Amino acid sequence: MKNIYAIGVGLIGGSLAIDIKKNNPDVIIHGISRKDSTLNKALELKLIDKKATLDDIENADLVIVSIPVDATVKLLPTILDKISDTGLVVDAGSTKEDICKVVENHPKRRNFLAMHPIAGTEHSGPTAAIEGLFRGKTNIVCEVEKTTFKLQEKALKLFTDIGMRIRYMNPVDHDKHIAYVSHLSHISAFMLGKTVIDKEQNERDIFDMAGSGFASTVRLAKSSPEMWTPIFKQNKTNVIETLDEYINNLSHFKELMKDDNFEAIFDEMKNTNHIKDILNGII
Repeated sequence: MKNIYAIGVGLIGGSLAIDIKKNNPDVIIHGISRKDSTLNKALELKLIDKKATLDDIENADLVIVSIPVDATVKLLPTILDKISDTGLVVDAGSTKEDICKVVENHPKRRNFLAMHPIAGTEHSGPTAAIEGLFRGKTNIVCEVEKTTFKLQEKALKLFTDIGMRIRYMNPVDHDKHIAYVSHLSHISAFMLGKTVIDKEQNERDIFDMAGSGFASTVRLAKSSPEMWTPIFKQNKTNVIETLDEYINNLSHFKELMKDDNFEAIFDEMKNTNHIKDILNGII
C-alpha cells in the first residue's frame, strides 16, 4: 500500500498516519479535508506528505475515512465510486450500522472494510494526533466477509503492525455494546460538566476545590460536539436504552441515600469494584 489517502487528519486520521508512516517510511500519505488550514497544519506537523482532493482517490491503494459519522454516511458511496478495483476504503467511525447499510448494495462493496479503532483522547484536530495512540487497543471490524480477502488481509496487517488487536463483530451488536462502554460515558461527562458549570454560576470557588477525580471523570466533556452529536443521532435507540438503565441506577442510589441505607450503598459500590477485574489488561 504505497499511496494512502487520509480523509480527515485530526486525532484519529493523523495518529494513524503517524504510526503507519513510522512502520512504512516509503508510504506517501495524502491528506484530504474541507479546510485548507487543516491540511496546512497537517503538513506543518508532518502528518501528511501532500494535499489531495476527492478526485485523486482513484490513485489510492488505501483510503482512511475518519470524519464525523454523518459525513461518512453521505460521502462513503462517492468515495467507493472513485476507488480503483484494487484500492481499499476503511472508516474509523464510532457507529457502524448506518455506515454499513449505506453501501450494502454498492458495486464496490468488496472494496470497503468497516472498522472502529477504539482509541482516542478528548482533543481534536491535527495538533491532537500522537504517536502510539493505537498500541494495545482494539480495532473492531464489521462484516469482514464482505471485503475482498486480499484487501482485508493487507489492511489488517497494517493495523496489527501498529499494535492493534483485531476483533470481529456485526454492526448491530457493535452499536449496542459501544453505547454502553463509550457513548454513555461521554454523555455522563458532558452532563456532569454541565451540572458543575450551572452551580459555578453561584459559587465561584467550586473549581478551586476540583481535584483529580473530577478532572478525570469530566475529561470527556472536552470532546468535540461536532463529532459526538452525529454519533448520538445515529445510535439514538441504543443510547436511549443505556440512559434509561443509567438513570434507574442513579435514582436507586438516590433512594438509598434518602433512606440512610448506607449498608446497601457500600454493597453497591463493593460489587461494582469488580469492574477493575474486567478492565484489567484492557485499559
